[in-house]
Formats: sequence, structure tokens, C-alpha cells
Amino acid sequence: MADSFQFELVSPEKLLMSEAVTAVSVPGTEGFFTVMANHAPVMTTLKPGIVVVTPEGGAERRIFVRGGFADVNESGLTLLAEHAEPAEKVDMKALDQSIRDAEEDVADAETAEAKTSAQHRLDQLKEARAALAG
Repeated sequence: MADSFQFELVSPEKLLMSEAVTAVSVPGTEGFFTVMANHAPVMTTLKPGIVVVTPEGGAERRIFVRGGFADVNESGLTLLAEHAEPAEKVDMKALDQSIRDAEEDVADAETAEAKTSAQHRLDQLKEARAALAG
């Protein structure tokens, strides 16, 4: 059995999860990564996507996050999410509206920098949508 470590998921509103887990797959902006016990310290940003939590002795849980930060240190993993909710409870109509809004932002961008930033956000939202649908 894999060693466990402390995992906390925090949103601006409240502490959503605090428990011993054996693995957490995280959608980092530089790519997905999996944290297990004794992981090297790292701090990175999150992109919209699915966090897969493997609790100690429990069933895997999927949580949708919309950006934030991940902090891996000697005491465990903390995700500070802009927004988080169980994947099965995501309002897909609201997510689709966010995608349409991002498409408008791309079309309305007046500078190359603004267009690149808007396109990046749109790509992340579409990737999150695909993860939720699959």
C-alpha cells in the first residue's frame, strides 16, 4: 500500500477537503503532475481542469478547479483554487457560456498580447470541458 500524505483543497469561500490521500493528479499550467508521499517541494499555478484525488482507503474523487495555485511541501499538498466543485456537479451550461465569452474575448482582442492571453484562456476552458465530458 502506498504511503499517505496530507491534502487540503481550499477555495476563497472555505476549506473543501482536508484528509490523508495516497495520490493527487493536478492540472498544472505547465502540464498535469501527480503528487505522492515525499514529493519534492514545488509551487505552481493551476489551469482549469480535473483534480483526481485518491484517498487513503477510499474511492477516487474527481474535482473541477478553475485556476489557482498548488503548493507541495514537507507537510503535504495544498491547492488554493479560484473555484472548485465535484466534477459531477459542474454546471455545464455555465462552463459553455464561459467558453463563448472567451471566444468573444479572442475576437475582440486589440493587441497581439491580449489575443494570445485570451486564446490561452479559451484553450484551457475547452480542455477542461473535454475532461469533464470524458
